[in-house]
Amino acid sequence: MTDPTQCPCGGGPYAGCCGPLHAGDAQATTAEALMRSRYSAFALGLPDHLWRTWHPRTRPERVTVDSSAWTGLEIVDVVDGGEHDSTGVVEFIAHHRDGRRPGRVHERSRFERRAGRWMYVDGDLRP
Repeated sequence: MTDPTQCPCGGGPYAGCCGPLHAGDAQATTAEALMRSRYSAFALGLPDHLWRTWHPRTRPERVTVDSSAWTGLEIVDVVDGGEHDSTGVVEFIAHHRDGRRPGRVHERSRFERRAGRWMYVDGDLRP
């Protein structure tokens, strides 16, 4: 059983990790922090956070969250996306379970800063 006080992204206690971003009390300071908050939003079923952090140029009209159980996150690579950058790339592997069947999503995601806030732009799925 996982500890419900821990953040799904693996970054420590939820209250000090993705919780403030989900509540709108803080903004992600890096592209990786935004990507982690988006993973956690999928894991916790928070489509509003996903929609809010998706760049208006590429986001769909509606964001839905499926019933998969998200079970872990691995950061594979980070290029730029720091506190003083305007763009960044985060490559990750997100593990999930659909019923009893395990799966994974491997994506190289692009992020841009818009009006001072990091936004998810799009990503390329990897095998």
